[in-house]
Amino acid sequence: MFLRSPLAALALCVATGAAAVLATTSPAAADQSAHQEYKGRVTAKGGLILRDRPTRSSRIVGKAPYGSIVHIFCKTGGDRVNGNDRWYLLTDGTWAWGSAYYIDNIGAVPRWC
Repeated sequence: MFLRSPLAALALCVATGAAAVLATTSPAAADQSAHQEYKGRVTAKGGLILRDRPTRSSRIVGKAPYGSIVHIFCKTGGDRVNGNDRWYLLTDGTWAWGSAYYIDNIGAVPRWC
């Protein structure tokens, strides 16, 4: 099941992720984990299409140019794009989903939503 809006996805991520982090780590580690910054570089030659849900048929809400750096909040499963079912919730100006197939991670792999 997919969440109907990025804000609903964010609320679920925060509610479940924060509880899991706080239950298994010290307060200092939980604070660092909550502020982890994930980034990626767009590899889609024509630019990365941004959508309002992690599906190929959902509404297009923007586009990130080839080679640009995007900020990733978390990852989830969704429609397959060339065999890859991972989608990233991006936080650049708007909350939107981008296929992980077209984003190369820079540093740590994003956490699950």
